[in-house]
Amino acid sequence: MSKNNVSVAVIGGGPAGLTAAYELQKLSDTHIPQVYEASDMVGGISRTETFKGYRFDIGGHRFFTKVREVEDMWQEVLKDDFITVQRLSRIFYRGQFYDYPLRIFNALSNIGPYETYKIVGSYIKWKLRPKKQEDTFEEWVINRFGGRLYMHFFHSYTKKVWGIPPSEIRADWAAQRIKNLSLPKAVWNAISGSNDTASLIEEFQYPRLGPGMMWEKTRDLVRERGGSVEMRSEVVKVNRDGNRVTSIDVRKWDEENGASDTVERVEAEHFINSMAVRELIHAFDPPPPPEVLEAADRLKYRDFLIVTLMLDHADPFPDNWIYIHSPQVKVGRIQNFRAWSKEMLPDQSTSSIGMEYFCQTGDGLWSSSDEDLRQLASEELEQLGLAKASDVIDSAVIRQPKAYPVYDGEYKESLDTVSDWLKTLENFQTVGRNGLHRYNNQDHSMLSAMYAARNIMGENHDIWDVNVERSYHEEFESKPKKKDLLKMGSAKA
Repeated sequence: MSKNNVSVAVIGGGPAGLTAAYELQKLSDTHIPQVYEASDMVGGISRTETFKGYRFDIGGHRFFTKVREVEDMWQEVLKDDFITVQRLSRIFYRGQFYDYPLRIFNALSNIGPYETYKIVGSYIKWKLRPKKQEDTFEEWVINRFGGRLYMHFFHSYTKKVWGIPPSEIRADWAAQRIKNLSLPKAVWNAISGSNDTASLIEEFQYPRLGPGMMWEKTRDLVRERGGSVEMRSEVVKVNRDGNRVTSIDVRKWDEENGASDTVERVEAEHFINSMAVRELIHAFDPPPPPEVLEAADRLKYRDFLIVTLMLDHADPFPDNWIYIHSPQVKVGRIQNFRAWSKEMLPDQSTSSIGMEYFCQTGDGLWSSSDEDLRQLASEELEQLGLAKASDVIDSAVIRQPKAYPVYDGEYKESLDTVSDWLKTLENFQTVGRNGLHRYNNQDHSMLSAMYAARNIMGENHDIWDVNVERSYHEEFESKPKKKDLLKMGSAKA
């Protein structure tokens, strides 16, 4: 490395880590990113796994955003490899399929006039006497949808996803994920066809070979431009001298021999992290104060596994995905990967169905054998009336730890303690979903990484205070154009 170059160590090769490296290279020819990824695949939870030619996501990943910089990067990297996908998703509840977003006649037909009357009455009751505080997910939703609709369409699914009652989940999660939707707005959207709620978009962009295609291409571009992306390279220690990080310790591993006893010390002038913040805090040497360690230990995660079933016929249902609210089955969401892109399948006369289960590392689901999980998923697919268990010709199981940061009653105070300490570090930033312990979509994770790269170049963004609503507002403050950022980067390099 030239003596004029500035080394930047990036921990993690998911969307946030690779975006930070990509953005840094756009801004400067002298700042050289070195990305260290513990696994053998880039993309993190946005990777695309393969099995006998079948490609499948770790949960579906739509490419939709109103953040111009993120949209620009997607198009720069993948260009013509994007396809436009028409969204079709439904909710399965009490033996019925409900269109999602809501279609008024479908909903009324399924619910029936009596229950519709009860839902409207419940909404009016809560609207006239709303809960004064909205500390929990349950309180936030009831104030906007009424208690009856909450019990039908929010309680059971939310408990299935998080494994705890919605009354123990903070309102922050509802405000971030459901955003500006309410019962009157949902009904108006259904009648008028209008929609400004991001979670309910009717079509989206998607890489033709799955979201991992985006991050595999980004990795290649980072390498082509002089950076490095090292796989099977686990960061096990973050060394600091006071408020300045000096180096990271990286342990290499390979598929045959596992982790190596050899640890390489990597020095850099700047550091960007995207590993889970709880593990990050315990990686510091010397360690943070005891209260910071204790706060980090109170941060929790929800884990996830997907059982992908290959069937002997195409398209057992037309949806991209279906939400399963029924408490009679354990599956929480079902993907139809051919409905995302036909190129995800090697044989168009078959289908690839992702049965998604929310769980905790070490619990009964997580610890089940792959064969037992195949049997469970096959039986539940038949129980839901979507296909017969005998239609399954093959399967693959992927377990994903730390898929979702948990917004429980302890998380806010604990995260504030952790972030306050991390902000004291002069040359270290943390980004992304797990790096910020924030349930961001892919675009928000990328935006936090872009800000980190810009901070290195002399800008001043508080990554912990990134407006999570920004990407879904039509009127947000425009950022400098790319050519101006490039000039700024050259001037400050």
